[in-house]
Amino acid sequence: MTTSSRTLGSLFDAFEREAFRLETLDDYSQSGNVDAYQAFLAGQDRPDGYNADWLDEIKEHVDAGRRMYRVHILMRPLTPYLRFELGWGYFTNATAGEEFFILDVTDHLNPLPAVGDFWLFDSVTAAPMAYSPEGKFLGADVLPDDRGAEYAAYRDAALAHAVPFADWWAEHGT
Repeated sequence: MTTSSRTLGSLFDAFEREAFRLETLDDYSQSGNVDAYQAFLAGQDRPDGYNADWLDEIKEHVDAGRRMYRVHILMRPLTPYLRFELGWGYFTNATAGEEFFILDVTDHLNPLPAVGDFWLFDSVTAAPMAYSPEGKFLGADVLPDDRGAEYAAYRDAALAHAVPFADWWAEHGT
């Protein structure tokens, strides 16, 4: 498969061992499930079937022995969007086997200040992601595999400074 024919979606179909995501933004409110975010803001309960397609995908990969995990670099106080993402999204996705870590830079320097959001598949194929200032997903650029080591180093640095989400939430969650 040539680099030009690879898409973010095709990488989810093809990875063999692990898919890692670095999240760096405090607002993705114009991407994904906008209706669920509005329900959260309105104080409503989580809708039935919330995130069902993604949960199915996670479960399929995890059941096949493939790891899915992410680190979110954030700062307190949490934005309304982050309260939604962590409080609804992370807890829901964890039920399917996705793992979450928090790199809280409230009282510490960010070890990756110039690194943006990306997915990394099998420590080889990186897909940096672009977002508008309003949190709308604009697309992903699948890089040649020779860039994988660079993004694996970013992943490793993030994980070295992060804590498991459940531990962080127990101390800082709202």
